[in-house]
Amino acid sequence: MEETDARDTMQALDQGRSTPPVGDLSRLILDANSEPGNSYAQLAARAIDPDTGEQLSKPYLQKLASGTATTPPKAYALRAIAAALRKPPAVVQRAAARQYWEYEATELSGYDDDTRVIVAHLAGMNPAERRTWRAMVEAAEQAKATDE
Repeated sequence: MEETDARDTMQALDQGRSTPPVGDLSRLILDANSEPGNSYAQLAARAIDPDTGEQLSKPYLQKLASGTATTPPKAYALRAIAAALRKPPAVVQRAAARQYWEYEATELSGYDDDTRVIVAHLAGMNPAERRTWRAMVEAAEQAKATDE
């Protein structure tokens, strides 16, 4: 953590305010900043949205990291954060969704509707039913492999 962040935290505590809880997006940024050779200035230099070319500032990244940003980042900012952290955009988007909306992504992106429907049905089953379905799928795969 940089000296100014520590000073801001101490001022907040001295004024009787507690620091906000650190969410998933904040944690990603804090973790990246604590890596050897990284600083908020270096993260900001890399925080450029590949689609629009917009760049995020060091103070904005510090605000996100401290959990004091009151509004969630826009799409371009999430892409810029992903670039700064050198992480896939989906990782940053999921972290922001958890932090700002308490939303846990459960969709199976990349799969067709049939697969998503099957998984949704399985998710609604109790563990014993799921084990039965797993055994049936594995038996079908083994039979298919034997036939080939």
